[in-house]
Amino acid sequence: MQIESDDIDIDGLKDILSADEFQDDFSFYVGPRLGTISPWSSKTEDIVKNVGFKNIKRVERLCGFKLDQLVEESHDFSMFYDRMTQEVYKSKYDFENLFASEEPRPLNYVDILKNGKEALEHANTSFGFAMSSEEIDYLFNFYKKENRNPTDAELMMFAQANSEHCRHKIFNAKWDIDGNQMNNSLFDLIKDTSKASPDGIISAYKDNAAIIEGEKIERLHLNESNTYELKQDIINSTIKVETHNHPTAISPYPGASTGSGGEIRDEGATGRGAKPKIGLVGYNVSNLRIPGLQRSWEKEEKKPSRIASPLEIMTDAPIGAAAFNNEFGRPATLGYFRSFETEFNENEAYGYHKPIMLAGGIGEVRNANNFKLQIAEDYLVIVLGGPAMLIGLGGGAASSVSSGESDVDLDFASVQRDNAEMERRCQEVINKCSSQENNYIEFIHDVGAGGLSNAIPELAKDSDLGVYIDLSKIPNADKSMSPMEIWSNESQERYVLAIHKDNQASFEKICIRERCEYAIVGHTTKEKSVKLFDANKNNFPVDVPLSMLFGDLPITKMKVSQTLKEEIKEIEPDDYDLSEVLIKTLQHPTVASKSFLITIGDRTVSGMVARDQFVGPYQVPVSDYSLSMRSYTSKKGEVVSIGEKPTIAISNAGASMRMALAEALTNMAGVVIKGLNYVQVSANWMAASGDNQEDLNLRNGVEALSKLSSKLKISIPVGKDSLSMKTKWNESDAEFEVKSPLSGIITAMAPVDDIALCVTPEIDIKAETKLVLVKLNQKTRLGGSIFSEVIQETFNETPDIDDADKFKDMFYLIQDLVKNKNIIALHDISDGGLVTSIAEMCFTKKIGATIDISDFENINQTLFNEEIGFVIQIENSQLEKVLKLFEEKNLFAKEIADLNNNNFVIKRNKKIIFEEKIIRLEKYWRETSHAIQSIRDNKEIADSELGLLDSSEYTGLNSNVSFDESQIISFKNIKAKPKVAILREQGVNGQNEMAAAFTLAGFEAQDVHMQDLLDGEISLKNFNGMAVCGGFSYGDVLGAGGGWSKTIIYNEKVKDQFQAFFQDANKFTLGVCNGCQMLSNLKDIIPGGENWPSFERNFSDQFEARLVQVKIEKTNSVLLQDMEGWTVPVASAHGEGRAKFDENSLIKLKKNNQIAMRFVDSLGKDTEIYPLNPNGSPEGITGITAGDGRITIMMPHPERVFRKHQLSWYKKDWKEFSPWMQIFINANNFVK
Repeated sequence: MQIESDDIDIDGLKDILSADEFQDDFSFYVGPRLGTISPWSSKTEDIVKNVGFKNIKRVERLCGFKLDQLVEESHDFSMFYDRMTQEVYKSKYDFENLFASEEPRPLNYVDILKNGKEALEHANTSFGFAMSSEEIDYLFNFYKKENRNPTDAELMMFAQANSEHCRHKIFNAKWDIDGNQMNNSLFDLIKDTSKASPDGIISAYKDNAAIIEGEKIERLHLNESNTYELKQDIINSTIKVETHNHPTAISPYPGASTGSGGEIRDEGATGRGAKPKIGLVGYNVSNLRIPGLQRSWEKEEKKPSRIASPLEIMTDAPIGAAAFNNEFGRPATLGYFRSFETEFNENEAYGYHKPIMLAGGIGEVRNANNFKLQIAEDYLVIVLGGPAMLIGLGGGAASSVSSGESDVDLDFASVQRDNAEMERRCQEVINKCSSQENNYIEFIHDVGAGGLSNAIPELAKDSDLGVYIDLSKIPNADKSMSPMEIWSNESQERYVLAIHKDNQASFEKICIRERCEYAIVGHTTKEKSVKLFDANKNNFPVDVPLSMLFGDLPITKMKVSQTLKEEIKEIEPDDYDLSEVLIKTLQHPTVASKSFLITIGDRTVSGMVARDQFVGPYQVPVSDYSLSMRSYTSKKGEVVSIGEKPTIAISNAGASMRMALAEALTNMAGVVIKGLNYVQVSANWMAASGDNQEDLNLRNGVEALSKLSSKLKISIPVGKDSLSMKTKWNESDAEFEVKSPLSGIITAMAPVDDIALCVTPEIDIKAETKLVLVKLNQKTRLGGSIFSEVIQETFNETPDIDDADKFKDMFYLIQDLVKNKNIIALHDISDGGLVTSIAEMCFTKKIGATIDISDFENINQTLFNEEIGFVIQIENSQLEKVLKLFEEKNLFAKEIADLNNNNFVIKRNKKIIFEEKIIRLEKYWRETSHAIQSIRDNKEIADSELGLLDSSEYTGLNSNVSFDESQIISFKNIKAKPKVAILREQGVNGQNEMAAAFTLAGFEAQDVHMQDLLDGEISLKNFNGMAVCGGFSYGDVLGAGGGWSKTIIYNEKVKDQFQAFFQDANKFTLGVCNGCQMLSNLKDIIPGGENWPSFERNFSDQFEARLVQVKIEKTNSVLLQDMEGWTVPVASAHGEGRAKFDENSLIKLKKNNQIAMRFVDSLGKDTEIYPLNPNGSPEGITGITAGDGRITIMMPHPERVFRKHQLSWYKKDWKEFSPWMQIFINANNFVK
């Protein structure tokens, strides 16, 4: 650490950091790259300063390694560190350089006056600008006219602003097909859909996300006095979906993490400030080749060393994306995963060596904040968020070239690094400003590709102004950076804002309360130019007119020619053994369980989620859609779904896009929506541009989507393209290329009037029912199917939407049947075909099915074709009526299966042609997830979860409660409300749902930030109760809740407040998750808390998000009164929840009846079996009391599930609220 004074309490500092004296007995060390500051350091320094150690300038940590052999200079250390943010320190003497401040690198000039255009061409290659020859000509002519040399800062800025990634040149290009000039661009075709169906669109194509019309609802509002209240307001929806493919290929964890973080910032920076709400992720990779689980369709791997393998990507990238969403506090409730790769033919193959990493979401924005305001001269330009660091340099340009066409070092330099806790703080500032009637934010942009060099000029351009920026005012964590590097680095978690100077003091007050870094870096100017002034050198690293940066560059021209496709001689599908193909289909990663991608992500934070990926009492990941709520008191919401069919595009690009849209719509068909004309779509396009056939496929795909969308009255108000989906490399004197097929990914969103009007694939086993197959027609085309992949054969014809009107008829008829409650369960037909859909429905209840295909001509074609359709469960009494309705619409509908006890049976002509236990099939289906979980987490817990399938005692979630909802009515008209402090620290993200629960239970809930207590602005003595919220305080850098608790313990005045509060017999305390962890660290000042445990890393060594079952034990907890013996499902989401007890403390807690809550199995017995007990706590203990029952802490989240619709499974006899509302009712009863 770097200390500014010798007058410091070293012992206290060691306690805060949980550190010991340094022992130099390691072979080498890994620490942050010289000249940089790690996110860990930033967060830890916040803790150290907040506990009173003002003389600590820097704190860093290193990891020591011991080797059995002597470390040589030639040693390969690459496996031990991340070269983008870390480096190896050979000995303790190298530490001296850790805090050394290097001289900044100089501004460079490219000497075109002396060396001509060649100087620009050389710079283009060496810097990785990815500029075209036309752009080089444009720049050369500009600077020649100016009679000066360009700076590297100006060229980097220009390259980022005009990269394919930022400018979308191909989507705006002019097209020539076989010599015929097309009169519309790809972007024109997309915009045609909004012209055909403008319903509901408020803002499209011009902001960071599209804004979709919402409605007036009762929202939870934080007023000027920081008190929560329910208030009527018009709330609109936002939708945005991005990709982060290139960074994820190079470095999967940070690539995916910053992909999610960047998309979250896009949503937050929409209008004058919006709020991210629901997240989604998706992945396309080449074949996984899992050791010990290699599949017959997976051949020998060929790939360049500079990119991660598909298995590395699917092991690390999902953790990165989930970690960012978790720490930021956005539930990720939707996604997809596809693995695809063809055999090499003449050194070329289709696949996803350059992966797709999709990151998207929906958010909400107040109607008053829909549009950025027209700002004027002399507005303050503010950078909100973290400091500049030398990471993510040139990301926009790097993402715009095919992998293999840029330098390896430039590839690594272009990957960013994440700090979700900082982004959370920024979002709190945005939330506070945007919730006010006087929103100080008049203009906001997120900082993404190109860094400030793109975001600030964009602000100027959109405002029809110029900007003057002071380089020295830009927060900078790396003093060695050159002006170009400071200006163009893509350090994350930053926004650019414009505010009026009259609002400066008020805005700063919000930032200080939220401890969010900000800097006033300049102001707007009347002169339309970008001026970046370096006071230290008294020069301008950037001084160009906006017209140069965003001028009329030559429009890209796309020239393609039609090609004839060879007809392939097809094999007979029924030549393949049904049993072998069925098992392989279920094992294919695209079809198989995605559980390993889901449980790592928090899906309940915010309390606004009505449906995530899991369904039923067994929590099987087969949901077709995500469903969210607009407010804590309304049944209105939004449904979101995904569709993608890239494997079809190799044969028929148009069909692939029609099928992708149809899949997105059939996925949401189980939820009653207002109509197809209210569906809004984000279209993401991936293609290997530069190849005649792939460029033609792109054109055909966009045209097909545009036409079908317009026919269905569906709009596409937002989207993104990534058109450099190739990987090239040389190996053994040969050049290899892997390109992705056209991959159009459709994310569809629609408003929902009643979230209760929906069905899922969860089968009802109590009723007398049939499973019915519904399709547009009886076609069984197999092109691009999983069946074709697993047998490694190609089929000419692909599924398609042959009749848009029939599709519309089918969709609306399904909607009517759901609305009228004629459909009990529904699953769309997609990857894996009919047999997969039925099997997945059976998995939800561990029930068998007998499928009869006697009336169908072919076995495998019938079972494995992926034509659009549904499997629906209908009561026998309704069957005739329902089938007739489909017949009247000229749609194909037929009984396809009966349910049985536990066997999956396929019959044809009264003969059984396949039979297997349903549990056995589910094990095949779970193999990929189990294998990756075993590699990534640990095999013991993966085996434990799989082993539940064999347990006869495990019957899934259930509930045994005696909850009376009528108690809530008495709270609605209380005038003198008790006050509860909703306590949070920086990084906490669970305050809104906590406040909502207490507000609905009759409390006046007040937002209390720890900074309020440290500043003496608020005193805890003014409250009747305190709720300590969940999240990631300080990013959990010193252990979950550790930094938070130490800011209390080491601040005497604050500590005294807490101690007095805990001792007051009239006050209650609830600590949940991070709040539970924090309070457990304060046990020395909590009466009766001396035997409380600490909460350590989960046994799985992974963040675990599950709907689990708990039992309420007999205690004197005032919050759990009248709940003794209840068993009820509850949300659980944490990485450090394993209770660790000191010697004999558990015995004492049990003796004193202080164990309040345990994880239990289906029989209500406490359990240590994973994942029923997701963290490994002994005897299932997950909740404890103290202070005569006034203080209760628990790891699960009752505040997220106080309404029944917030749970992904609940008992049908529950009314509006869930039994967990009793906790908040009890709190009010105690105060009274």
